[in-house]
Amino acid sequence: MTGTDQDAGARRDLGTGLWVGCTDSRVVRATAGAGFDWACVDEQHGGAAGGRDNTDLISAVRAAGVPAFVRVAWNRPELIGRALDSGADGVVVPMVDGVEQARAAAAAARYAPRGTRSFGPVRSVDAVAVAAPERADAEVLCLVMVETARGLAAVDDIAAVDGVDGVFVGPFDLSLALGLDVAALVADGGADAPLRRVVRACRANGVLAGAYAGSVERAALLRASGFTMIAAVDDLTMIARSAGEAAAAAKAR
Repeated sequence: MTGTDQDAGARRDLGTGLWVGCTDSRVVRATAGAGFDWACVDEQHGGAAGGRDNTDLISAVRAAGVPAFVRVAWNRPELIGRALDSGADGVVVPMVDGVEQARAAAAAARYAPRGTRSFGPVRSVDAVAVAAPERADAEVLCLVMVETARGLAAVDDIAAVDGVDGVFVGPFDLSLALGLDVAALVADGGADAPLRRVVRACRANGVLAGAYAGSVERAALLRASGFTMIAAVDDLTMIARSAGEAAAAAKAR
């Protein structure tokens, strides 16, 4: 196996991640560095993390020693470019329904001639040592979210788009679109189950199969279905649960 092949293999399994909605960089650094393999700042449904400059949060994740991703608010080149200019290692792009939308997302994440990203990564704290465009294009990850019935129907073609490094499932939106309970969607282990179709498409094209779990229990089911990049928990829920467990334990003594 060549070095390139080894890198590609590693990129196909990113392990367990943290979903970031907290906007305190100290908390983000502490939680991201607690043993997770990566962390993703949520600019779409991340509460206070949406609609702000998240360079500090991206820097906090990277300071914790793990890759930093950003789920942008929508599939728009200026949002994708801003996240990458801020130092993100990759983007998660929501609500991608077909090939043209996937191509647009992938193009926005790469410089010319491969894509349409404008060079100017000056918002990152690493701006003094910016990677050359060719290296940046090779290292960035662009994951597109399949969250609708139309996207699921086109998942084989979406996963095959040049520059798409993975398909990331939002099971809550997908369950709504398919008229299913989210628990039933995630637990379905049948050969033709919707989530299994996504995994097969990713494997066939050698790209990441990602998904949001939101709980340790759902994360285990998603891993069993073949997903290789799983957002196990979100930081605020994790902190609240940990605080509750600590308070209960202290009172019990």
